[in-house]
Amino acid sequence: MENREVRVRFAPSPTGPLHIGGVRTALYNYLFAKKHNGKFLLRIEDTDRTRFVPNAQEYIIESLRWCGITPDEGVSVGGDYGPYIQSERKEIYKKYVDQLIEKGCAYYAFDTPEELEAMREKLQNEKSNSTQYDNVNRMMMKNSFTMTKEEVEERIKSGEHYVVRFNMPAGEELVMHDMIRGEVKVNTSTLDDKVLYKSDGMPTYHLANIVDDHLMKISHVIRGEEWLPSMPLHVMLYKAFGWEDTMPEFAHLPLLLKPDGNGKLSKRDGDRLGFPVFPIRWTQNLAEPEIASGYRESGYYAEAFVNMLSLLGWNPGTEQEIFSLQELVDLFSLDRVSKSGAKFNAEKAKWFNHEYLIKKSDEEIADEAVHYLNGFENKYDKNTLVRICGLIKERLHFVKDIWEQVHFFFEAPAEYDEKTVAKRWKEDTPKIMNELVAILEAMPVFDVASMEAAIPQWIADNSYHTGNTYNAIRLCLVGTAKGPHLYDIMEILGREETLSRIKKAVDTIK
Repeated sequence: MENREVRVRFAPSPTGPLHIGGVRTALYNYLFAKKHNGKFLLRIEDTDRTRFVPNAQEYIIESLRWCGITPDEGVSVGGDYGPYIQSERKEIYKKYVDQLIEKGCAYYAFDTPEELEAMREKLQNEKSNSTQYDNVNRMMMKNSFTMTKEEVEERIKSGEHYVVRFNMPAGEELVMHDMIRGEVKVNTSTLDDKVLYKSDGMPTYHLANIVDDHLMKISHVIRGEEWLPSMPLHVMLYKAFGWEDTMPEFAHLPLLLKPDGNGKLSKRDGDRLGFPVFPIRWTQNLAEPEIASGYRESGYYAEAFVNMLSLLGWNPGTEQEIFSLQELVDLFSLDRVSKSGAKFNAEKAKWFNHEYLIKKSDEEIADEAVHYLNGFENKYDKNTLVRICGLIKERLHFVKDIWEQVHFFFEAPAEYDEKTVAKRWKEDTPKIMNELVAILEAMPVFDVASMEAAIPQWIADNSYHTGNTYNAIRLCLVGTAKGPHLYDIMEILGREETLSRIKKAVDTIK
């Protein structure tokens, strides 16, 4: 195994939008592959046609593309081991299920859903130790063990519905290794005879993924914790085929948990608490209204989203939190993946986006911001807009929310914050503001340097209350006591607009 090429796969089912837990699985597979100079495959597992959702496959591909998780091989890329969509591999699975039947490792079963339910009810009523279809209870059902070979052949020939079940042996102590969880022991007597194949020619996940992983030379299976109970069956299938020597190593990732840690993170949690649980917006048809919001459309940078996801279940062993994709590749190790679930923190996700936002140049922010200026994108030249963005970007989590921070540059305040008025607007404030108007009118040059020289000196010479005076000026210009550096605001607004706003406030605020 030491010299084996690392080949991993992400194999989602196209049953709807890709949950961020699935994106994390893809990410960890990708990081592992790149860390070991291996290959990352994308395969679509669409064997359950009853749950197939149109456009889900395209959604998965686009989600990974946005995240920068690029397959080396597979769907949309191609490769030497295709097709990479399971529904296009039906003939392959038939060949291998026949092998299992011939070897006595699988068998035909003709039980109807009603008969299966009746069996479960009967066993429950009898308080049986097992209510599943297994090595004990199979003998009371309609299958190859309870029928002659001729009867089985006749039923198949007549078109009767059947499934092929795995012949799980009894009493075998199965000792397995999980790269995250360590040793896992299971007695095969506790396992049921899982369905591997259906008469419609479609395999179940269990058979298809084993055959595909073998044929595609997958070296490591890194998947979600929900598949841990299936690991014994999958190991037994490798043994049944005689593929033990090339069996991949397994690693089962911890769940993504609700913010309170109580259960698996779901779309309902996102809807309830106001955050996305999908990477990009999901609609079954682009002409349809939004069904579920996405991180991309919510204003997150892909790099921030990926960085945030990487630390939900893995840690680098240091205090560092901001990583480029290449840094994640260099540092990633399954040894540092947690066994326990990782709580999702929506506020932390916003923090990551903020950190990536402030690293961007003022020019980049300005290029994004023009789409969110409510029709005022031409009020200032590019250089001024860049300057405005530089002044306020520390206050942003998302560029799409920029209007809240910059609106006063574009529109004079229509009202004034009542709390600031009550606290800072005193009886003599109108007189002081009129004095300021005279000072500003007299300035030869209306810029930050001139203001820095004149205004503090004027306040000191008159023994005016510094806090009240500056906050009153800001109230006139902005409408509140918040915002970037006052002199920058005044210079950008220009002399005429600054004076107009001060005069209006003096006339308006009572």
